[in-house]
Amino acid sequence: MRQQILDTALQLAAKTGWEQLTLQQIAGALQISLADIYCHYRTKDDLVDAWFDRADAAMLSVPIGADLSATARLQQAMQCWLAALSPCHKVTGQMLLYKLEPGHIHLQLGGILRISRTVQWLREAAGLTASGVARVGQELALSSVFVAVFIYWLNDNSAAQQRSSALLSNMLKQGHKLALWH
Repeated sequence: MRQQILDTALQLAAKTGWEQLTLQQIAGALQISLADIYCHYRTKDDLVDAWFDRADAAMLSVPIGADLSATARLQQAMQCWLAALSPCHKVTGQMLLYKLEPGHIHLQLGGILRISRTVQWLREAAGLTASGVARVGQELALSSVFVAVFIYWLNDNSAAQQRSSALLSNMLKQGHKLALWH
């Protein structure tokens, strides 16, 4: 039921927009009660987190070859993450704008934690092993790459978001030159 609620929310938001979507509309479309939704999602923002969790899971489910360079492993992991969001590209952007509204400071703080969590999984998926100060630098750099590419991706209308892929590749190569990915 949890996945069905999320899928229905995404389908409805594609028609109405994320901001206009209500939990009542989702319940009506599924012919369930709000209490049924509450059992799985306590807030509409929980649906956003579930959407990004789905992208995290997609990224982690694809085996990444240990024989690849760290840069190539990061590229593959991040592209898997973005590809998972791609079917709802427009709605994903609307979700982010919803989180960034001035009155949603609590959602913005959660967004920072969300980025950190995804970056940690990105490091794991790519098999990065830096520790101590090197790990901190790596996390800061990777967080910057992640945010920059994600924001660019949200506005990328090229076929299969190829421009975002090129940006990611260039940014990761710069990180490689600085010996950040190990």
